[in-house]
Amino acid sequence: MKLHAAPLLGLCLGLCLVSGAARAGMFDDEEARRDIAALRGQVGASQKAVEDRLVRIETMLQDRSIEVSKLIDELKQDLARVRGQIEVQANQIDTLDRRQKDLYIDLDTRLRKIEANAQAQAQAQEKQAAEPVAEAKAYEAALNQFKLGNFQSSVAAFQNFLTTYPNSAQLPSAQYWIGNAYYALRDFKMAIAAQQKVLSTWPDSAKAPDAMLNIASCQAETGETKAARDTLQQVLKKYPGTPAAEQAKQRLAGKR
Repeated sequence: MKLHAAPLLGLCLGLCLVSGAARAGMFDDEEARRDIAALRGQVGASQKAVEDRLVRIETMLQDRSIEVSKLIDELKQDLARVRGQIEVQANQIDTLDRRQKDLYIDLDTRLRKIEANAQAQAQAQEKQAAEPVAEAKAYEAALNQFKLGNFQSSVAAFQNFLTTYPNSAQLPSAQYWIGNAYYALRDFKMAIAAQQKVLSTWPDSAKAPDAMLNIASCQAETGETKAARDTLQQVLKKYPGTPAAEQAKQRLAGKR
């Protein structure tokens, strides 16, 4: 079978084109591979740079972490010292506060005692100032009962006076008027007993001579003449120069 020249030439040209195209395709693939390899190299280089940078950063962070850790430890130590100082100061404040409270309580207690003592003294002074007035009124009231002839009331009033004012200077007089009131009531036994109490308790009082004279009067009223004269003699002997002694002298002389 024969081939024509033209077709053969076309075939040859086609083969040549195909071969050129194949070579061109192969060239493009190799270039792409080179580009990929280059890109891979760039990526590898970039990755290595990043890794190196990360290592440097980690190293820096580690160094800084050491510094930060040291700083934190120092801060913790400072904080512990500050807390210790605060606790010490708090204890000192509590101690001072307790001392202050104790001092306040002590001062308050002392002031209360001083105030109580001052008040008690003031009340005692008021009582002392008021007592003589009340005492004088009570004595006068009892004596007025005697003057009015209310002898039994006078006895009760003077007896109450003796109980109410046991330290009064008027006790001998009050006891004497009790004896006189009984004498006025014709109760000579009680009158003698009352006047004998004056003599035994207050023998040196101004009322003692009058009390002894009143005893002599009671004895005379009951018919004890000798006893009455003996008592008058005792008045002259024990209380010479007194009004009671003058009266006793007159009675002994028979003038009364």
